[in-house]
Amino acid sequence: MAKVVVGLSGGVDSSVAAHLLKEQGHEVIGLFMKNWHDDSVTISDECPWLEDSNDAMLVAQKLGIPFQTVDLSEQYKERIVNYMFDEYAAGRTPNPDVLCNREIKFDVFLDIALELGADFVATGHYCQKRTSMLDGKEIHHLVAGADPNKDQSYFLCQVSQEQLARTLFPIGHLQKPEVREIAAAQDLITAGKKDSQGLCFIGKVRLPDFLQQQLKPKVGDIVEVPASVSLQKSQVPVTTLDSDDEVDVITLSRKRTYQKNDGKIVGSHQGAHFFTRGQRRGLGVGGTQEPLFVIETDVETNTIYVGQSKSHPGLYRRGLFVKENETHWIRPDLEIAVGDSMPVMARIRYRQELEPAILYRKENGLYVIFDNEQSAISAGQFVAWYLDSECIGSGVIA
Repeated sequence: MAKVVVGLSGGVDSSVAAHLLKEQGHEVIGLFMKNWHDDSVTISDECPWLEDSNDAMLVAQKLGIPFQTVDLSEQYKERIVNYMFDEYAAGRTPNPDVLCNREIKFDVFLDIALELGADFVATGHYCQKRTSMLDGKEIHHLVAGADPNKDQSYFLCQVSQEQLARTLFPIGHLQKPEVREIAAAQDLITAGKKDSQGLCFIGKVRLPDFLQQQLKPKVGDIVEVPASVSLQKSQVPVTTLDSDDEVDVITLSRKRTYQKNDGKIVGSHQGAHFFTRGQRRGLGVGGTQEPLFVIETDVETNTIYVGQSKSHPGLYRRGLFVKENETHWIRPDLEIAVGDSMPVMARIRYRQELEPAILYRKENGLYVIFDNEQSAISAGQFVAWYLDSECIGSGVIA
């Protein structure tokens, strides 16, 4: 049996993961990651990490496994929090959960576990790992979780073969209700605990509240753009893409740009960096026939462009681009060469249904062209691509 370090988060999923591993006969150690205690950024009077740490400790005691807390707050601040502030200030929308897995759970945390003599680390993610042999070499496959409502493979789309080789996902084959039933049967304190909804590194906090601690308010205009103007700026007619036409690939991936004279000023905001494409709430503008949605932001001019209804053409486009240095293949053996293409299924956000798309590899990076237009493609987010239920790669949307 193996020595496994489990990231105990104080939630039900990691609790059951630890129980299952112990039941299988492994030597299990529980580690809680303390990720935030920067008093210079005041969030609220709540201290969720303390509550979560206590729950994790009680679970470890119940299971009879060693437990300790590791303070990773310095690494979090350096690798994730500062990165997020920089990205938002630049008008991009980073995904802290994907970054958390890439930079902390499967890097810093993994290193700590290996220093403790672990053979593997384990998490409570709803995804699965399979291993096969190719030309005498092990290939690790990141496969979607069995529960389609909880599949978290998207959040792990930046892991590597080396990281997967050392990772176990004990609950990936289960449905969420089954996990709670196991926790209840074992009388674990986390059995009925709600899933966390806040930022991965802080807990119970709204993102705008957090960002406003560092990014200063700056009054700017909200400009409403008519649908007709967005249509005029459409890249190309929605037709079947000619795979040999590089211009179409590039054009389909290009976001629309607006100027203030493309619409009318309908309100003001406190900073374009606080808003993301597709956002509806927080605009504070009323009196329109349909709800307003953010269709574009411009941090250079501090302008937010909005359109009426979630079907506004300004929200949609067929493609996106990933720079060469931002492209990541979980399966390097499947990486396509410059000039080649590959049909895949892809998603640009968690819980989005997989959509058919084609990858086009060019000298400067990767173009992802969907069969259907996608809503609110946002720079800084991750696009992940799949073959069947296996996530084989991902990249940061430019």
